[in-house]
Amino acid sequence: MSTQQQVRYWLISLAVLLALVWLLSSILLPFVAGMAVAYFLDPPTDKLEARGLGRGLATSLVVILFFVLMVLATLLLVPILQSQILGFADRLPGYIAGLRETALPLLTELGQKFGVDVGASAGDAAKEMAADAVNFVFQLLRRAWSGGLALFNILTLLVITPVVAFYLLRDFDHMIAALNSWLPRQHAKTVRGLLAEIDEVMAGFIRGQGTVCLILASYYGLGLTLAGLEFGLIIGLLSGLVSFIPFVGATTGLVLSMLTALTQFLPDGDFLRLGIIAVIFVVGQVLEGYILTPRLLGDRIGLHPVWVMFALLAGGALFGFVGVLIAVPAAAAIGVMVRFGLSSYLGSKLYGGPTELSDGKLPADDPPGDGSIL
Repeated sequence: MSTQQQVRYWLISLAVLLALVWLLSSILLPFVAGMAVAYFLDPPTDKLEARGLGRGLATSLVVILFFVLMVLATLLLVPILQSQILGFADRLPGYIAGLRETALPLLTELGQKFGVDVGASAGDAAKEMAADAVNFVFQLLRRAWSGGLALFNILTLLVITPVVAFYLLRDFDHMIAALNSWLPRQHAKTVRGLLAEIDEVMAGFIRGQGTVCLILASYYGLGLTLAGLEFGLIIGLLSGLVSFIPFVGATTGLVLSMLTALTQFLPDGDFLRLGIIAVIFVVGQVLEGYILTPRLLGDRIGLHPVWVMFALLAGGALFGFVGVLIAVPAAAAIGVMVRFGLSSYLGSKLYGGPTELSDGKLPADDPPGDGSIL
């Protein structure tokens, strides 16, 4: 098979795979979740196996313990989160009205300084924003329920995900050996190197970033609750769990927290609480940037934040929630392949290589670098 035929074969295979993911995206959620769980639990399973336990027994113990903890956490948190979500939706009009009453006098006074009458227009705009916000919340809840959180989908997620995770964990080594035997012998070493690099990036994100998100969610939820912020638990958990999107988690949590705190504490002149909430997020960012990320991730991710955000948006637009779940692993694989392609190009005759001067140094318009942007 010629190189051109091989390229055509792999491109057709990729197109078929993407078409199948798009067609079957409505039923793939428990399988994708099961694969993610299996990937997350593979290291502790390997450790138990190294201590003398059989692969099947080690897999059973790890999967059972993981899902028991998940069920306990769900039973503990779901009633609290449900009451906070419903309470937040119920109080949202009051929050917006309180914010309007607080901000409208300031806007009116500011407008008077510049000779602009903003009283009536600002009040009408605030009322319209309040109505739009309430409608948005209810539409979001309705779409979430109909789009991916229906009872049938929840039941299939709870039943199928543990089964998929168990079989993937138990047979992981056999699957890797089978895949290795299918590699084209001529390029097997190169492909194995690329797959090892992809695995390192995915491990850094799924295991490392997942651990960081859980720690931040616990920290923000507990911190905001102890600070006395209404609905602090749900806002904190949301901030931590969304922190895998660069800059989005902390920014969203800070905005929601400050809006809630302004309506809750500002009428009483309690500026200390506002400062405490701001400090919680500052400490969270320091904790994430200087302690958690260096220790749990290091330089293993290797994905530019803009590339991660683009991948998440593109995955969600193409394949829905399943696309969001597979976006970063796909982005990791694409990033590794692009870097490999760039490296091959920079070492090829097509690129020609940098021109050296007589002293062996590169000219000013040919700065050194690997050419990677991902």
